[in-house]
Amino acid sequence: MEALFDSMSAFGGVSPFGLAVICALVFLAGYIDAIAGGGGLISLPAYMIAGLPTHAALATNKLGSTMGTTVATIQYARQGFIRPLFALPCIACAIAGSTFGSNLVLLMDDSFLRLFMLLILPATAFYVFRLKGFGAEQRQPLSPRRTVLISCLISLCIGIYDGFYGPGTGTFLLLLLTGAAHLGLGSAAGITKAVNLTTNATALVVFLVNGQVWIGLGFLAGCFSIAGNYLGARTFTKNGGAIARPLIIVVLCVFFAKVVYDLVTGT
Repeated sequence: MEALFDSMSAFGGVSPFGLAVICALVFLAGYIDAIAGGGGLISLPAYMIAGLPTHAALATNKLGSTMGTTVATIQYARQGFIRPLFALPCIACAIAGSTFGSNLVLLMDDSFLRLFMLLILPATAFYVFRLKGFGAEQRQPLSPRRTVLISCLISLCIGIYDGFYGPGTGTFLLLLLTGAAHLGLGSAAGITKAVNLTTNATALVVFLVNGQVWIGLGFLAGCFSIAGNYLGARTFTKNGGAIARPLIIVVLCVFFAKVVYDLVTGT
């Protein structure tokens, strides 16, 4: 068993402990992401806890996330939650936003990104903690045109965020699509998956072109992401938020402690 982990860590480029952390948390992230979104709040910290540089963690996380989200998106499409004519303009806006965001983050140095995370992590944890439901409430439908316009604007803005940073993208999309665009939970979940897959894939291309992705580790983690997303998509439920919230809070606390430690020690 030790020899197996040694060979896998050599393939992935991290220690056996770091590899175990990544695989376990990425699987959990995939499961949560398929149910309620927010899996990136768990998967990105996994890479950084394992010791990857910030840009490499962001980029490699996109590879695993893209693989897992692809499986979940297919599952949602098969269940009829994705309407192609409605999803296409949202996807186009998501591509534009994610391209801009991922190119922008490459201009930032590592210390700035760590400080950014130090500020955004407590705010995200507070937001998730106070959240009463992950898009479970139903709203009066808007006109088709207004629904499309609002959904496209949401896709553009969240695309920028996902390209630049990413964690929580699925949750934010689900909440905004149900709250601002007044989509039903099923339709919002389907569009969320289509847009999230688009933003992940677009950012991944940018990061690959710029040589930031640890490809071997990303593919290995992606297998665990696929397994988690597949299981989560098959057990999609309105109570997904109740499962996701405490797990996300715990991982965010661990990640916050790691970022503080790195900043204090200068590692």
